[in-house]
Amino acid sequence: MNIRLYNAKILSMKEGQDIFEGEIWVKNDRILYIGDGNDTDQIYQEFPGTCIVWDREIDCKGNLLMPSFKNAHTHSGMTLLRSYADDLPLDKWLNQMIFPVEAKMNAEDIYHLSKLAVLEYLTSGITAVFDMYLTPESIADAFDDMGMRCVQVGAVNDFSQSLELVEEMYQKLNKKSSLQSYILGFHAEYTCQRNLLEQIAALAHKYKAPVFTHLAETEGEVAGCKERYGMTPAAFLDSIGMFDYGGGGYHCVYMTEEDIGIMKRRGLFAVTNPGSNLKLASGIAPISRFLENGVKVAIGTDGPASNNCLDMFREMFLVTGLAKIRQKDAQAVNAFEVLKMATVNGALAMGLEEADVLAVGKLADLIMIDLRQPNMQPVHNIPKNIVYSGSKQNVIMTMVNGKILYENGTFYVSDSPENIYQKAEQIKQRIIK
Repeated sequence: MNIRLYNAKILSMKEGQDIFEGEIWVKNDRILYIGDGNDTDQIYQEFPGTCIVWDREIDCKGNLLMPSFKNAHTHSGMTLLRSYADDLPLDKWLNQMIFPVEAKMNAEDIYHLSKLAVLEYLTSGITAVFDMYLTPESIADAFDDMGMRCVQVGAVNDFSQSLELVEEMYQKLNKKSSLQSYILGFHAEYTCQRNLLEQIAALAHKYKAPVFTHLAETEGEVAGCKERYGMTPAAFLDSIGMFDYGGGGYHCVYMTEEDIGIMKRRGLFAVTNPGSNLKLASGIAPISRFLENGVKVAIGTDGPASNNCLDMFREMFLVTGLAKIRQKDAQAVNAFEVLKMATVNGALAMGLEEADVLAVGKLADLIMIDLRQPNMQPVHNIPKNIVYSGSKQNVIMTMVNGKILYENGTFYVSDSPENIYQKAEQIKQRIIK
């Protein structure tokens, strides 16, 4: 489709570019033009004979167009477990409540439960997720069918999936569709024997590929690794060559100065999940220390069993708010830096370099923020408004790959919300009695 979005404020997130008034032209899945509308003749000079027929022209009425949010860590299929196992410590939550239910879930269940998550992502302005869960192919099918972008990461451990499956999915899902990709990964150091971890590191070397995993989420995890190997998880994994080609860690709460140095040296991403870490009483990640050392930070919601919502606005506020408390410094981690984490850095962590900012030739993954609601007025500083007072109610359009999938409260996806809700309820009734 050819879509013209005009009369907009535009926050491109390009380095050094301020918010400006103008328009964006979308042709199929790409941005064809972005500017103030006074230099559009160049499009026709660059493409002689071009005649653009607009399928839609949208008057943005002074609202904001910006890059979409990228949820850099989640487990979409866990929508089944939302509000099911709350107010428990992590070990009991995981072993007594989560694992027994997951053992009963099949690929078809996860397909439908992932579609439920997609609806929630769209309402929060999220167009791509970094998903780690049990049945990669049915997850990819769900996201493809909904028109949503998904980067999956391997979840192999001693109890589920296998090294062979990770390699198979790496080869298969990176060719499945333009909306799907796959990155090497494993669940965590503490759920994998050393020989399995060494095999994963060897796979990373074979493909010269980055690796992602849950990392230093709890004090107990770090203490256990020190008992086993005499090193922190980050140091141990680095010692076996796991991060020679980059990658990163989810959570990264209990990181030593040595760990942060490893992350900087290897170019690793720290994906923070403040809502989940708070709810499970895991702790507060050292965001300021990451930034001071040049470590790139992205933001994830974690899964709907531990958060429980898939809301990037809440996560952004918590990132900066908790950093200020941890540092006892109200200047710590400014709002624009947080907005960059939620958009640009999330895209880069997921290997989506073509969806990081709004620019000609980039993928048309963008959102419209309603600035004419009470929580956005008066307008002193739009990025700060988004981070400190913004909410999902301000998202009035979500575009993925050049297609509008959510607009003014209506979903434009392959299935109706009612059918998706009904299927989730049926799965709940069957599995959780």
